[in-house]
Amino acid sequence: MRASTFSIVGCDLDRREWGVAIASKFLAVGALCAWVQAEVGAVATQSFIRAAHGPHGLRLLAEGTDAERARDLLLAGDEAPEQRQLGLVDARGRAATFTGAGCLDWAGGRVGPCYAAQGNMLVSEATVDALATTFEAEEGQLADRLLAALEAGQAAGGDRRGQQAAALLVARGGGGYGGADVAVDLRVDDHPTPVAELRRLYGLHGLYFGTTPDSEWLQVDDVLRAELAERLARAGHRTGDLDTDLATWAGIENLEERVHGTDRIDPVVLASLREATDAH
Repeated sequence: MRASTFSIVGCDLDRREWGVAIASKFLAVGALCAWVQAEVGAVATQSFIRAAHGPHGLRLLAEGTDAERARDLLLAGDEAPEQRQLGLVDARGRAATFTGAGCLDWAGGRVGPCYAAQGNMLVSEATVDALATTFEAEEGQLADRLLAALEAGQAAGGDRRGQQAAALLVARGGGGYGGADVAVDLRVDDHPTPVAELRRLYGLHGLYFGTTPDSEWLQVDDVLRAELAERLARAGHRTGDLDTDLATWAGIENLEERVHGTDRIDPVVLASLREATDAH
């Protein structure tokens, strides 16, 4: 099963984040090609896909094998290594890439501090160069850097067959919903502009699951408390207990991670409530 693909695996050792961003003219590429585990590493497996290289690679990294050695062990047990392409980054930020001689042009990869970028059947090597240089230049959370790199790779040409699917997967210990390790897991399985659609979904992810710095939360005074009660009543929540009504509304709107009582309020929640009730 060939996935002509471009990807970047990377990590941020200060934030303790590991991730993969990937795009391809291949249905649901993220389901088979992107593999990440918090405090362990990340693996991209592509070209003629051997999906088992993902979990097997993570097992090797979890055992303390460095990225280059893990890559070599995966290929040593592969019946057709010349058809594979791999990218790996380990728990210490060491990275490795591999492009088999049987991968279709343009095919190749680059390795830098805490990342490996690779692609096959690309318009040109400019795609991989864009992945690498953008990742190195970007600041912020790992997901932001990976997505910016993917966008740059697409703008530089991307898969020479066109576009279909993209994915962004990031893990951080306890950094996801409800304390899960999966901080970001977004997939666009079939879309005419999947990288652009992935950016839209990432914006929604930030709305529902992002965090506002504590210093930016608003104190709920008597005036704001009265506004909250009135708006929640408009939305059908009028038990008389503001904590209950706000929590119920936020849960329905998938904003429950952003609500912690009503002494103070996340400005994102307030803006969403105002937007939702202005039409009523």
